[in-house]
Amino acid sequence: MSHAAAQAPATHPVWGVFWMLVTGACFVGVTAVVKLVGNDIPPAQSAFMRYALGLILIIPMIPPMLRAGLSRRAYMLFGLRGLVHTGGVILWFYAMTQITIAEVTAMNYVTPVYVTILASIFLGEKLALRRIAAIGVALAGALVILRPGLREISPGHIAMIFTAAAFSVGYLVAKIMADETSPSVVVGMLSVTVTLGLAPFAWAVWVPPTWEQVAWMFLVAVFATAGHFAMTLAFKAAPLAVTQPVTFVQLIWATLLGALFFGEPADAFVMLGGGMIIAAISFITLRETMLRRRAVTPAVAQTKL
Repeated sequence: MSHAAAQAPATHPVWGVFWMLVTGACFVGVTAVVKLVGNDIPPAQSAFMRYALGLILIIPMIPPMLRAGLSRRAYMLFGLRGLVHTGGVILWFYAMTQITIAEVTAMNYVTPVYVTILASIFLGEKLALRRIAAIGVALAGALVILRPGLREISPGHIAMIFTAAAFSVGYLVAKIMADETSPSVVVGMLSVTVTLGLAPFAWAVWVPPTWEQVAWMFLVAVFATAGHFAMTLAFKAAPLAVTQPVTFVQLIWATLLGALFFGEPADAFVMLGGGMIIAAISFITLRETMLRRRAVTPAVAQTKL
């Protein structure tokens, strides 16, 4: 057995798919509750309440975080993830008040495309012609969703473009750190850093919430924390080539949720564009898996998505 093979982590595709399904269900639950609360609470405050209330849920994660013995590099990476995620969640909460659940979900799929581009810039990943073509298909899918020139592009759409860009940085860091430490540490550090990052923005727009609104935001925290934990477990259980295509189920659930409970008609363009993006992402991750099998396993700092 080669050294590379000996160092390769064991994969469990069935569990990877299962945890990604759980992730999708949790994040659809988040979008439903945030949509229900609507504009009653400013987006920055809603985002802060979600993370601040979520700190209760990470109490069991504190001992693993204290025992992790994180390096300075790890703290810097977690700090970077917290910084970009802070901006991303504010924009995401704002977008949820402006556009449909299905549009928010579909445009979130652009995140892995940004990850691929970032991996090329910062991790030295070469963009072969096939991957460039796949990125082109994904971006075309985003244009199908937005349909510029055929309808008005709302501030919510613009917010989601920047949300996906911000989350892509966090997505890359999450995958790197999931290979280095436990899911509890990855999720716990995200909750702590983003809560601190959101605090000044929430204070600037704070309005006294009702107890009912606090309860709804706590439910958002439960769904979101569970979703991030399940996503980290999926990362550890199976390659992205296995788990990535499963995320398309989330768009189906989001479309049904919007149609049945919020009066948002199913949009064929959103489904088509989302399908194009997921197909492109699935191709990229499948190609990456095939290339990894031919090469020596890269160091953690060189991990590609």
